[in-house]
Amino acid sequence: MTFSQSFGDRVRDELLLLAPAGCSIPESFARRNVDRNRYARWLSEVQRVRGGVYLADGALEPRQLTADGRHVQPSDYDSWHLLAVDGNGAVQGCARYRHLTGDVGFDDLSVREAWLARCDQWGSSLRAAVESEIVRARLRGKAFSEVGGWAITPEKRFTTEALRIAMATYSLARILGGCVGISTATERHRSASILRRIGGRSLEYGGIALPSYYDPQYRCRMEVLEFDSSLPDASCRTWVEQMSRQLVKVSVVAALEPVEGHYAQPPEPIPVTWSPQPQLGWVA
Repeated sequence: MTFSQSFGDRVRDELLLLAPAGCSIPESFARRNVDRNRYARWLSEVQRVRGGVYLADGALEPRQLTADGRHVQPSDYDSWHLLAVDGNGAVQGCARYRHLTGDVGFDDLSVREAWLARCDQWGSSLRAAVESEIVRARLRGKAFSEVGGWAITPEKRFTTEALRIAMATYSLARILGGCVGISTATERHRSASILRRIGGRSLEYGGIALPSYYDPQYRCRMEVLEFDSSLPDASCRTWVEQMSRQLVKVSVVAALEPVEGHYAQPPEPIPVTWSPQPQLGWVA
């Protein structure tokens, strides 16, 4: 059996989708489940796994998590979530996909909080570059998307799991009608390089690529990448197409309206004290 065959054959057993509250789930998904309690349990588990991974990496401190150890972000609740689940029902990896249509602007996006957006030198270029991508999506009749919340448990970190979840994001975008999007990706654990491998590219403005940067909030280097769901890297195209056919067979869990009591506000970010040399080590 080839790697691509085993890759596709295991999708149905290992992946689960959570749909945004109130969204219309395409009829192409064969296994749609509307269950508020089940949705709330799975989303809590995603946030808890993400919180544990980020805490162990040193990207967060305990006070940035909820009392029960969850990493809560506002965009969790209007996004799709891809979950990799093992045979015991434990979440081994996850990613968040935010599919945005209609009148979308830079200030509606999570990237507005990226540390690069606060940089005097590059902040305006980031805004302009993202707004240009939004216009490109609109002219093509596609959604604009943000991908984030990517976390892989340590035992799965050096397997194909991260690559599979990333390619599943492309497939999900295709099923939902296609997108032009961005992702704020960490260079830790080669996350950014994995996204580049399947088609991600440096976000550009005026023909100049925006640089990677050190984010003191998450204590790691980051990159803002752009991607087009219709243009995966040629080396991954067959896998993405195969997964698009398989992903419609996975279970989709939805809550048709917000789950009361589950939408706790995330803890306040930890204040960061600037270095006496504020540009040192900031931008590569």
